[in-house]
Amino acid sequence: MWFCMNLVCGPPGRASGVLLRAGEITDGAELARTRRLSARNDKELAKGPARLATALGVDRSLDGTDACAGGETPLRALTGTAVPSDQVRSGPRTGVAGDGAVHPWRFWIANDPTVSPYRAHTPRRRRS
Repeated sequence: MWFCMNLVCGPPGRASGVLLRAGEITDGAELARTRRLSARNDKELAKGPARLATALGVDRSLDGTDACAGGETPLRALTGTAVPSDQVRSGPRTGVAGDGAVHPWRFWIANDPTVSPYRAHTPRRRRS
């Protein structure tokens, strides 16, 4: 079983969240490499939702962690460098079919080598 990370980004009682799809490991790469032995290089350490969670050591024990709380916490959302708006891309979600497939709800930075590639949904074939 693989874990992924979602950040809840709305008020209590309202369903809203963001799936963190990928990231660049900028600190602690040595530890991330021990968690992701199959990564061919550092750009692949967190290339995809489950790989990101694995590289960061995220599992169900962190459910409900407040990433905006101050002080010592295992997860923190930090202010970073803004990306120019002309570098932000959007498109359909990877591997999603049906009504959810038509919405451009997948966002990434153009030419970022840590972003997993888009793959269209492929229906599973039923076994006879």
